[in-house]
Amino acid sequence: MSDRNSLKSILLLAANPKHTESLRLQEEEKKIKERLRLAGYGKVPINSAGAVSPIDFQQAMLDFEPQIVHFSGHGVGQEGLVFEDEIEYEKLVDSEALADLFELFADQVECVVLNACYSEIQAEAIAKHVNYVIGMSNKIGDEAAIKFAVGFYTALV
Repeated sequence: MSDRNSLKSILLLAANPKHTESLRLQEEEKKIKERLRLAGYGKVPINSAGAVSPIDFQQAMLDFEPQIVHFSGHGVGQEGLVFEDEIEYEKLVDSEALADLFELFADQVECVVLNACYSEIQAEAIAKHVNYVIGMSNKIGDEAAIKFAVGFYTALV
């Protein structure tokens, strides 16, 4: 995936519902975009959506047809990833539902990054359908999550 011609589309998704620990998701997005721009990938389509619900997630996958999907937010281990509902409160999405979603896009998506605490279980489920999936086995602080994301895209390009 480090071939300049193979990097075609990135989808950055973020969720930080009400009454959950505040995350610096906009800063993470900004730094990822800046890293890619500095590396000469300024023309790579990078689409983003914040405050995503499960339906927003699916629609963004259909609309943007990304090769790389990057989710930033909260994870709660076995229970799933934390998305937002229609009134911005938490909506948990479990591993099976995420795996089912990515199965639909298996021919298109090459890499999934789950930059969320305790997202290893979801990563393992998604990996049944996507070749490269990254999840976190433990809690990850906000600053570390941002540094990881920037480092990942630096290594990718």
